[in-house]
Amino acid sequence: MNKLLAAVLIAGASFAARADAVDTLKEFVHDVKTGRAAFTQTVTSPDGAKKKTSSGTFEFSRPNRFRFAYAKPFEQLIVADGQKVWIHDTDLNQVSSRKLNQALGATPAALLAGGSLEKDFDLASLPAKDGLEWAQAKPKSKDGAFQSVRVGFRGKELAAIEITDGFGQRSLLQFSQMVANAPVAPERFKFTVPAGADVIEQ
Repeated sequence: MNKLLAAVLIAGASFAARADAVDTLKEFVHDVKTGRAAFTQTVTSPDGAKKKTSSGTFEFSRPNRFRFAYAKPFEQLIVADGQKVWIHDTDLNQVSSRKLNQALGATPAALLAGGSLEKDFDLASLPAKDGLEWAQAKPKSKDGAFQSVRVGFRGKELAAIEITDGFGQRSLLQFSQMVANAPVAPERFKFTVPAGADVIEQ
């Protein structure tokens, strides 16, 4: 086999592999209606010097319902009930809420629980890294709070999401024990304001 033909075949094979990541993301958004997983989140400062790690559980149900329950190092609950996004800081007993269309838009949560992937994001495939196939989603709106999202898959399974915000800070969520199309009770996406909590409407 001559070198030119080999190079063309290798380039074609790598392009096909990268194209799969976008296809996998589209299939995930189209086919996976509910899910739950454990997650670990690592936030890295723009200079890469500082890192914060937290962990918890994640559940979602399309359209527009999700629940992030942070357990360590501090308890925090984020619930989208289809109308609003609620954030409860347990230690402060403080609740904030925003209308869903203001809070979701072209955000990473919209990738997982929303339904308008290609309307809100420009999609591209990236080279494989850390044993995962990666797709990149950049918001079409330029006034969002983040620059881009990278979504990593192990086969067809969602494994990681890396978010880069407008200041260059990176948040990496790594998922484990992912169960796609798991039965999730509707009550998981209902939020009741705890007694005595301060409520801030945004």
